[in-house]
Amino acid sequence: MKIEKIEGVVVNEKDYGETSKLVYIMTRKYGLISVMAKGAKKIKSSLRIASSKLVYGYFYMYYKEGKISTLIEVDIIDDYKTIRSDLLKIGYASFICELVGQVVKQTRDYESLFDLFTASLSKINENFDPMVITNILELQLLPFLGVSPLLDECAICGDVSAIITVSADKFGFLCQKCRTNEYIVDSKTIKFLRMLYYVDISKISKLEISDKIKNEINFFIDEFYDRHTGLYLKSKQFLEKIVNYNT
Repeated sequence: MKIEKIEGVVVNEKDYGETSKLVYIMTRKYGLISVMAKGAKKIKSSLRIASSKLVYGYFYMYYKEGKISTLIEVDIIDDYKTIRSDLLKIGYASFICELVGQVVKQTRDYESLFDLFTASLSKINENFDPMVITNILELQLLPFLGVSPLLDECAICGDVSAIITVSADKFGFLCQKCRTNEYIVDSKTIKFLRMLYYVDISKISKLEISDKIKNEINFFIDEFYDRHTGLYLKSKQFLEKIVNYNT
């Protein structure tokens, strides 16, 4: 059997027996795959660190489509040390890993999804605001789920000139005429929501958003996911506890 070199990021790991691990890797080529790392729990194993969660690298393995592959060796590209040293960043990175692991089930465009995923991890690792980066990723993953919000015009009438707020229930922006009893967000929230939906994450060099705007954006995205995606992520509760502890 031929050894294949596969680019990916470890998004989860589980103990398997006394010395091995079952590793779940989000890959550019095959999407999410499961790989056996034999002996990886042994202290002297070369796979011990390389098969850990949040390791980005080239994974050499006996790849078996639709089955558990066998890991041989790893060339580490990045282990996201900054993320690993901060509990809040770990919380957001764990949430991102689980989210991408769910979204990948709904698409075959693994390469685009992988690029968004790794760009987000890199920006958090570079000390950009983890909540904002996570929100950007959440927004840009919605098209993969087939539920893109309307952030170019009023979701009800299509007007583009008098946008006053945004509503998860009504699928996006609302103009003054179509708004009923929805909370009116800050005008900068409207501006940033649209910008974050289209921005190239990998090219972000500066992020300056007030806490009020960040919270309004985060609230809309949370509500939109709850109402329209059907996703339930266990890591969300863990993340919320960490965020509350840090505020």
